[in-house]
Amino acid sequence: MNTLAFVPVRGGSKAIPGKNVRPFCGRPLVWWTLRALEDSARVDRVVVSTDCPDVMQIVESFEFTKVEVWRRGEASATDRATTESAMLEFLEATRPDPSAAFVLVQATSPFTTADDFDRALARFEEGSTDSMLSCVRLRRFFWSDDGHAINYDPDARPRRQDFDGTLMENGAFYVSTIGRVLASKNRISGSIEPFEMPPHTALELDEPEDWEIGELLMRKHAAARGNRRAIRLVLTDVDGVLTDGGMYYSESGDELKRFNTLDGKAFELLRDAGIETGIVTAENVALNAARARKVKADHVFQGVTDKLGVVTRLCAERGFDLSEVAYIGDDLNDLELLLAVGWSACPATATDRVRAVVDHVCEREGGRGCLREWVDRVVIPATQEGATTHADVDRTPERI
Repeated sequence: MNTLAFVPVRGGSKAIPGKNVRPFCGRPLVWWTLRALEDSARVDRVVVSTDCPDVMQIVESFEFTKVEVWRRGEASATDRATTESAMLEFLEATRPDPSAAFVLVQATSPFTTADDFDRALARFEEGSTDSMLSCVRLRRFFWSDDGHAINYDPDARPRRQDFDGTLMENGAFYVSTIGRVLASKNRISGSIEPFEMPPHTALELDEPEDWEIGELLMRKHAAARGNRRAIRLVLTDVDGVLTDGGMYYSESGDELKRFNTLDGKAFELLRDAGIETGIVTAENVALNAARARKVKADHVFQGVTDKLGVVTRLCAERGFDLSEVAYIGDDLNDLELLLAVGWSACPATATDRVRAVVDHVCEREGGRGCLREWVDRVVIPATQEGATTHADVDRTPERI
């Protein structure tokens, strides 16, 4: 069965302006859903429906082979327009094969993986149901406004481990056929089967407070899946990481910094492993440049206010992906880069905000060998074992 995925991406959003292209873990939000669809072995064609030129440009810049952009009309792009109106506008204008599967996918659910799409579509293709929707299981007790229990008997209150709970739509995706969507004018119709997903996928990024929670969940569960590329570049901050963050002065007033030879050895180990190294720091002082020369760092960036921007440009020049970059930092100006790279760490003395988002919190403090600890415990072992990459699937799309 051929499969068409449809992703509505409006340019306007009242709660979070520019939400669909706002950086989420270092990528535009819509990138995560499109990446999963691109990697899905069962999705043949992906249509992004949008009214926004900026969204069009950003989506096209991804250069995904399955993805194309459809400019939606004004009537289907208003605040009051339904998702169904955008779906029907496209389907009625293009009239694709009515027997093909149709997957409505929401960009505000970035946790959906290629494996989720593949497993759901495999079940749908068995033909046992007319439609399918994604959901999560909530093991919570629900009550009506008038004080009646909805999903359990209060007189026989079950233990949580014995309670099946209730399925809730998570809004990630809906599956039907193109013919059924056109006939019913609805995303789902006929017999409907739920497709259960992990609990963390219940979060949709619709309100500002969802964003930080979502980034924490993404880093946690992406790491658990092991869906990472091999490390090709290791970068580090200076003050608070390679140093203890202290300010030292000689009697003549010269500024001094305390570096650790353990971290110097870490640069050598990385070099021997064929991994490029670099320093990215907000300060611009001769001491940092001297240390970079001493450890033979491949890249040195000083006086940097936009660390993610600098590293993104470096990756473009070197042919790296951000997922192949590892970075260790300790303070708030490191957060954006730490959330964007494939591998992240911080010293034991990092701020609480940083400690909450990184993959590895070192036992050692800044200036006391934290880089060496991370390299020994995480980076080199990952390089030796090899990191998994995106599934190697045929990316030549069939036209529907």
